[in-house]
Amino acid sequence: MLLHTHISGQQDSSKEPVVLIHGLFGSYENLGVIERSLSEQYQVINVDVRNHGRSGHSADMNYQLMAEDLAQTLDSLNIQKAVILGHSMGGKLAMTYAVTYPERVSKLILADIAPVGYPPRHNSIFTGLNSVDLSQIENRADADKQLAQHVKESGVRQFLLKSLIKEDDKFQWRFNLSALYDNYAELVSNPIDSGSYNGPVLFIKGGDSDYILPEHKATITKIFPAAQAKIIQGTGHWLHAEKPAAFTKLVKDFLLS
Repeated sequence: MLLHTHISGQQDSSKEPVVLIHGLFGSYENLGVIERSLSEQYQVINVDVRNHGRSGHSADMNYQLMAEDLAQTLDSLNIQKAVILGHSMGGKLAMTYAVTYPERVSKLILADIAPVGYPPRHNSIFTGLNSVDLSQIENRADADKQLAQHVKESGVRQFLLKSLIKEDDKFQWRFNLSALYDNYAELVSNPIDSGSYNGPVLFIKGGDSDYILPEHKATITKIFPAAQAKIIQGTGHWLHAEKPAAFTKLVKDFLLS
């Protein structure tokens, strides 16, 4: 599947382009602040993964398929090698791509995610999204009221509501909710069965987040022997949105190293 891309910055033969990959329920806009900062020096390819944003929908969704989508998309853009940066689910996709196509990845940046399986953390979100009666709402505020019965955090609701759009006078979600729900077990599973990526890898952890833990270190080192890690204190899982300047500085320093 060819993915929707938002491309900014100028091609520079001395620098690999940077590919940005958003997380679950997101879209390329989520990494817009990072894109704008990086595009001053790099060509940036910001993607919508399958079943998200403006990319195509499919009943099938797993990390191997998503890595193939990314390879096809970069082929169509004539990009043979790139830096890959992914947040959360996008980080798992980035890992899978790097292990599957190591020769196509110059550096790998993984934002608050480890190569491990996770318990389901999004059950209340799925319940909330499925409870919104799209035929009975007139605006986002109506949807927010319905969503609030299951999703208490206002920031999470505002993030989800960014994907509520109106087309032909009807409200709908940009993401493919049924496919995300049906494939959720795949999305929280360990994406890497075997193999490794020996190139430079930077893990960036939110100081207050529990997505990367000390017990993950052995697995990380086995798959990514050249991995290094940085922590942004005072941030949770949405570290790039909470402290974009600190996040971007770590990314730029790593790209120049």
